[in-house]
Amino acid sequence: MPSLIDIRRRIRSVRNTQQITKAMKMVSAAKLRRAQDRVIAARPYAALIRKVLANLAVAVESDDKAASNPLLARRPEGRVLLLLFTSDKGLAGAFNANLIKAAQKFMEEHGDAELEIETIGRKGRDFFRKRGARIVAEHIGILNAPRLEDAVAIARQAIDRFRNGEIDAVYLLNNEFKSMVAQRLSVARLLPVEIPSNAEVVDYIFEQPPNQMLESLLPRYVEGEVYRSMLETGAAEHAARMMAMEAATSNASEMIETLTLYMNRVRQASITKEIIEVVSGAAAAE
Repeated sequence: MPSLIDIRRRIRSVRNTQQITKAMKMVSAAKLRRAQDRVIAARPYAALIRKVLANLAVAVESDDKAASNPLLARRPEGRVLLLLFTSDKGLAGAFNANLIKAAQKFMEEHGDAELEIETIGRKGRDFFRKRGARIVAEHIGILNAPRLEDAVAIARQAIDRFRNGEIDAVYLLNNEFKSMVAQRLSVARLLPVEIPSNAEVVDYIFEQPPNQMLESLLPRYVEGEVYRSMLETGAAEHAARMMAMEAATSNASEMIETLTLYMNRVRQASITKEIIEVVSGAAAAE
């Protein structure tokens, strides 16, 4: 049976841990508000650019020059690049584990292809580096404060490699932020660009030839999707960490209550034992 000093020391340790988890929850909640605002602000742009692409597709469907755009070229997926978005830090529940499992499943499904991974986030980089995966690029520390410049650099490198025929397809794997308690894993093909066909068609009057607009708009679309993935992953990470720290704080409270009850029982048993010894000694002295 542990002594009272050991139990008090353990209660103090759990209480200190609880203060840390509570502080981390508050920090994540503050960061989540800003990240959520940026995600909500970016979604209308992504939806509008898809709508414009759909209308451009209708306008150029009979143009052979537009159909031969290199970012629309479909080839057998012999060489595939996976852009994997994870966090730089842990303590976020199953956030990173789910992303890594999805990446492993993706690798199994594309086992016949030559697969390359570009990691955005430390956790994914560390996991696949230890397992000998082919990591062609890594980006650490850019999800804490996502910048459009970083997304543009990643997107343009992928675009250049796709145009040069170094890779045949590019996929995005990230977590999409849905709510405080829900995130959704998303695996989407980025290149070749798949122009949506189910959008409501608007009869635009184009000042420039539609094929020129398509050529200019497709790279912007790819850059926007990479940036949106960074924002979505950042917000989902803060939400997952906030929920994990809330659960840890609650568990610490329960453990403190249990240890306090156990400490009181041990102290009561010790006092009862001392009383019995005093009474027994007094009875023996009579």
